[in-house]
Amino acid sequence: MDCFAETEGKRAHDPLYQRRAATTPATGVPVDDVDSVVDVPGAVIVGAGPAGLAVSAMLGLGGVAYVILERCGCIASLWRHRTYDRLCLHLPKRFCELPLMPFPVSFPEYPTRDQFLEYLESYARRFAVEPVFRRAVISAEYDGESWWVYTKEVITAAVGGEQAVLGCTMTVYRSKWLVVATGENAEPVVPEIEGAGRFKGQMMHSSEYRNGDGYAGKRVLVVGCGNSGMEVCLDLCNHNARASMVVRDTVHVLPREMLGRSTFGLSMWLLRWLPVQTVDRLLLLMSRLVIGDTARLSIARPSLGPLELKAVSGKTPVLDVGTLAKIKSGNIKVSTEAF
Repeated sequence: MDCFAETEGKRAHDPLYQRRAATTPATGVPVDDVDSVVDVPGAVIVGAGPAGLAVSAMLGLGGVAYVILERCGCIASLWRHRTYDRLCLHLPKRFCELPLMPFPVSFPEYPTRDQFLEYLESYARRFAVEPVFRRAVISAEYDGESWWVYTKEVITAAVGGEQAVLGCTMTVYRSKWLVVATGENAEPVVPEIEGAGRFKGQMMHSSEYRNGDGYAGKRVLVVGCGNSGMEVCLDLCNHNARASMVVRDTVHVLPREMLGRSTFGLSMWLLRWLPVQTVDRLLLLMSRLVIGDTARLSIARPSLGPLELKAVSGKTPVLDVGTLAKIKSGNIKVSTEAF
C-alpha cells in the first residue's frame, strides 16, 4: 500500500484543491468537510463483489495500482446478506468462475450460496485483494484529469450492548481511472402499491427474505416473476405456505436444463454456429416440449426471444428449478391482475 500517498493539508498545497473548495460538489457536501484526500496512481474500484474482485486481481497481476472500496464490512456483501438460504447458482459453475481460478472439483455443478462465498474468499486471498471496508461512495466526479471519488465512513462503537454512531469521516480518493463494480441488483426496487400503508401484515423485499420458516399455513403474495420471485414462491410452498404470485409483465421461463445439458451452456454452444434469433426459436421450441406452454399458466412470453431480449433490454430469462410444477399442481396461484 506504499504506492498510495494520503495527503493532509491538501487545501494549502494543491491549487486544484483550492479551486474546488470554492464550489460545492454534486453530492451537496462542501469540500471543506473532507477529512483527507488519498491519491491513487491507478484505479479506484467501487464494490468488492465478484466483478470488483476480478478487476482487482487482474490489475494487481498487471502491476497497476488500485484501491477497492466496499461499503460493508465484508466481500460479496449482497451475496452474504441479501440472499435467501436455498440459493444456488442458476448457471453451471464453469460459467461463473472468476479469471485464473476455477471452482474446486469437489463443488457441485450448481454451487450453493455458501460455496460461492467460500470460493470468493479463497479468490481474494489467492490474489491478495484487500478492500477498504465500510467506505460508502456517495459521488464521483471527473475534472478532465482525475477522478474524485467521495466516500463516507460511519464510525460506530458498542455502547450498552448496541452500536452507537459516534460520527463519520469523509475521504476523497483521487485516481486516474474509476471502475464501478456495484452490481445490477445493488439497490432494492419496491413498487408503489396503493393502500400499502393500511396493510397490517408483514411486507418485505425479496432481498430481506431468508426462508419459509414461520410461514406454514399463511397466505403470502409474491409480486414479480423473476428468478427471485419464482424461487421464493417455491421455497414458501415447500414450507407449506399458501403462496400466490402476481405476474405483471411478460417473461421467458426456461427449464434450467434441456437435452441433458444446461440451457445456458446449450445456448452458448448454439450461438457459435447460428444467429441469435434462430437460437431463440430453437430454445423456445425445446422449452415448450419440456415444460409446456407457459401462457396456459398465465405466464405470457415477450415478443422477442429470450437471448435477444436480454441483449436489448437486459431482462434475464427465468430458469425454472421447480416452481412451474407447483403452479401446475395448483399449490402456487398465479394472478395477472394489476394493483
